[in-house]
Amino acid sequence: MEQLQKAMLIATYSDGSTDAFEVPFNPTDFSLDKSAQIAEINIPGLDSPLLQFVRGQNEKLTVELFCDTTDHGMGDGAISVTTLTDKVYSLIKIEPSGHAPPICTFIWNSNFPGADLLSGAGNQRRNEFQCIVESIKQKFTLFAPDGTPLRATLTLILREYKTLDQQLAQLNLSSPDRSHSHVTRRGDRLCGISWQYYHKPDAWRAIATANSIEDPRRLGAGVFLRIPKLN
Repeated sequence: MEQLQKAMLIATYSDGSTDAFEVPFNPTDFSLDKSAQIAEINIPGLDSPLLQFVRGQNEKLTVELFCDTTDHGMGDGAISVTTLTDKVYSLIKIEPSGHAPPICTFIWNSNFPGADLLSGAGNQRRNEFQCIVESIKQKFTLFAPDGTPLRATLTLILREYKTLDQQLAQLNLSSPDRSHSHVTRRGDRLCGISWQYYHKPDAWRAIATANSIEDPRRLGAGVFLRIPKLN
């Protein structure tokens, strides 16, 4: 029988240390929200405005975590559920040495949404959700006779977090006004390489000229090409 994999929240602090919180009960669902900021460019006489991508927005993950300590009894000596919930609540509190809450990672298993992105997205695939805790709602629903809370539901909103270096490495953006390099593979054609870097299949002549290619139809594998910038 396959072993149950528990969801986890891992906090990384400013000094590089980490602290892991294993979710007592796996969530029954969670939601992911991602959007892009689009600008409208109004041109007189057109039927509709042109759309211009401005930038992406941070993705948000919303999840409910269930915590319960009634297995240890509900009478005298009952264990407060805050021994579990306070660990999560601390993730939104300011870390004194870092002057901000810790960076967190939500992990469940290798099939996390985003693990199977199409190849056109480059290396932006993921198996986890790196984030900052944006908000926590704590709802306590069961108490011992002395008022000790024994059961709670935590609603977390996690906001995606990526450093500038991480984003640039993942995007691996290509622009026609920058030079690049390319190692050919079997089946490569100059027009296809031109489309990959310039989004212009007919700009292959610039690549052929820069690399002194006399016959563009005979392009072997493993050839190092310089992709010049277009003026």
